[in-house]
Amino acid sequence: MAEITASMVKELREMTGAGMMECKKALAEANGDMEAAVDVLRTRGLAAVAKKAGRATNEGTVMAIVDETCTKGAVIELNCETDFVGMNEKFKGYAERIAAAALLNPGESVDALKQADSDGMTVDEVLTDCIHVMGENCQLSRVATVEAPGVASYIHGGGKIGVLVNFAVEGIDPACEAFQVCGRDVAMQVAAINPVSATRESVPADVAAHELEIYKAQAAESGKPENIQEKIAEGRMEKFYKENCLAEQDFVKNGDVTVKQYVDECAKELGGTIKIVGFIRFALGE
Repeated sequence: MAEITASMVKELREMTGAGMMECKKALAEANGDMEAAVDVLRTRGLAAVAKKAGRATNEGTVMAIVDETCTKGAVIELNCETDFVGMNEKFKGYAERIAAAALLNPGESVDALKQADSDGMTVDEVLTDCIHVMGENCQLSRVATVEAPGVASYIHGGGKIGVLVNFAVEGIDPACEAFQVCGRDVAMQVAAINPVSATRESVPADVAAHELEIYKAQAAESGKPENIQEKIAEGRMEKFYKENCLAEQDFVKNGDVTVKQYVDECAKELGGTIKIVGFIRFALGE
């Protein structure tokens, strides 16, 4: 039996919001495994939300941009030592320059991007210049790029969250203002709600299986007949998809429609079709 320490109980309580004694019992049942203890509490209906522990303290900015055709996008995270520098416009200028280099070098790793050209300098040299000018250690921590028939971006909180959303588009110029307004609205939804995936079909199989297992265990706790338990689990799975799949979520700007319905309305007005395919979401220090 693993030793259950007070710090472990405190961490589980912060992650789930459950009571101290329930957290201690769950940890004992899970033999000290934190993730398994979360599942124990969820099964008992005692964990409303499983929050990620160990919040990162990195400062800096996230920069997300698209090219002129709005068919390519790049998002990067540039870190520094203090929030003061992270919010500085010069620092953000360096981040935008690096993101622009990433647009021209799609799919590259951080190490590869550092060797890419940026107006006659390598990105690594740009980083060195950033360090000298800002007076702090600055590091490029991650990069992602996307290419699709339509791409939109959004930056939230002055660089705390950066989002790219890619769409399948037919009969519409993705660079037109109306499409970009629609795309930006969808990207804002991703920033605000942080969905698991774009559609239910794109939910990772292991995630869906894990959720269904939890819901079946919860239903079993009810003591109702097996056929009723199955319906309960299926109903909760449907709720999971609606709350966690971008296309099925209630649109934050108009709760009377889903995000998919909003996008379909935009497409109809523009005389073409728009389908949400995927997204990339970077949160600072994640």
